[in-house]
Amino acid sequence: MSESGESLAPEAFDDLLKEIRVLLSGSQVLSAFLVTLPFSSGFARLDVMERNIYAATFLSALLSLVLFATPAAYHRLVWPIPNRRQFKQMGTRMVIVGLVPLSMSLILGSHLVLNEVLGDRKTNILTAGVAAAIGLLWWVWPLVQRALLHGFGR
Repeated sequence: MSESGESLAPEAFDDLLKEIRVLLSGSQVLSAFLVTLPFSSGFARLDVMERNIYAATFLSALLSLVLFATPAAYHRLVWPIPNRRQFKQMGTRMVIVGLVPLSMSLILGSHLVLNEVLGDRKTNILTAGVAAAIGLLWWVWPLVQRALLHGFGR
């Protein structure tokens, strides 16, 4: 069915729910790992810049977790959902917005790990590669495909 005539039966939410489950699990694992870092012995060796990068990574991961969990919290607190179409649109927006801090936390987390292992120059090159991969695969490619499928500006 077309997007405007899409059924809003429970099955119509399956794609959104599956995507949220994947993203939520990834954000949870990343956040859980980041929670433990300050309590490890090596954390004390981080300089001020690395601690700032860690803080930004941690806060980005938490924000993505909050955004990905928002549809579930809303669903439980507002049940029964009065406007299912509007709820699905809100859930879709939360997933898209949540991808921004998740992207940031993956890039910054990569930088932290690689810097401990490789040093500055290689770290910057590889972190730029991670950023490019996320930018191209998560953002540029889908948006170009959407523009091609739906026409530019229509």
